[in-house]
Amino acid sequence: MTSITDASVGAQPTDDELVDMMTTMIAARVYSTRLFNLQRQGRAGTSAPVDGHEALVVGAASALDPSADWVVPQYREQVALGRFGHGIIAQHVRYQMGDPAGASYGPDVRVLPIAISLASQVPHAVGLAWGLKLRGERGVVVCFLGDGASSEGDFYEAANLAGVVDAPVVLVVANNHWAISTPASIQTAAESFAAKAAAFGMPGVHVDGRDPVAMREVVAAARARALAGDGPTLVEAETYRLGPHTTADDPTRYVPNEEIDRARAADPLVTFGARLRELGLWDDERHAAAEAEAGARMDEAVERAEATTLAPTAMFDHVFAEDTPRMRRQRAALERHVDGRGAR
Repeated sequence: MTSITDASVGAQPTDDELVDMMTTMIAARVYSTRLFNLQRQGRAGTSAPVDGHEALVVGAASALDPSADWVVPQYREQVALGRFGHGIIAQHVRYQMGDPAGASYGPDVRVLPIAISLASQVPHAVGLAWGLKLRGERGVVVCFLGDGASSEGDFYEAANLAGVVDAPVVLVVANNHWAISTPASIQTAAESFAAKAAAFGMPGVHVDGRDPVAMREVVAAARARALAGDGPTLVEAETYRLGPHTTADDPTRYVPNEEIDRARAADPLVTFGARLRELGLWDDERHAAAEAEAGARMDEAVERAEATTLAPTAMFDHVFAEDTPRMRRQRAALERHVDGRGAR
């Protein structure tokens, strides 16, 4: 198996980039918390909190070129992808608040919609990366998935194809120790999730996903490798899920209290913030300003989402380019139902 032996390879961030990473991490926590509250108020649908994953996503995204690279997320990364445009946040809020069109970020944003089915996004990511290679376009694809998704057939089939065709893709497995209520200890018998890369003929790298700088360095190295024509990389980013799997989950039923207490003490917002304070790059005033700016942006996104008027049949829009025969029947049935209620 080929390997990346030096996980520190990659451009070191400037002071401004460090501050930007911290600001984006804080914004992601603000957005995630607000979406959670909106769901509890009945104003938004089920969402997957990013709490504990901020450094993982922000660090990886900071190594990418939004004008050439692509991100294929699972379902908790969007709120941390500010580098690819804050419009993503507004669109994601619209989606979470019931507008199906919110899943489409526009032609200039190289971020695919969320994937609910585990690992279903991995074949798309590999296909997209292979397409870039075949067309001679410069760019890489970063695909996020969870440790639970690494048990799915789609993951193995797509990762195997990526290795065979040397697709310029970076598979980031977020090992947050829990696949819903299944602990990582019984998720796999492999030495690590990174070790699975051996089966695909690609490097497997383990990195501290709570350190955004380490994430940046590893993804930068994997990106450089892909751009050089040397193929894909699997990155196991270890972190800890600080909240529920989704807003429909109750982690207190299965996560030991002492375990979550230890994880909260290593919250990436706390630890990275402390590092920046030591460097003289962060203080309480900057922290408060970052929260206020993110809160204002979230307020605007919520107002826009709640001002959007949707037809009941909007759920059928943007699923396929054209409705399938079954969808046409379902759309017609719903229209008849809505018309009938309106006539009473």
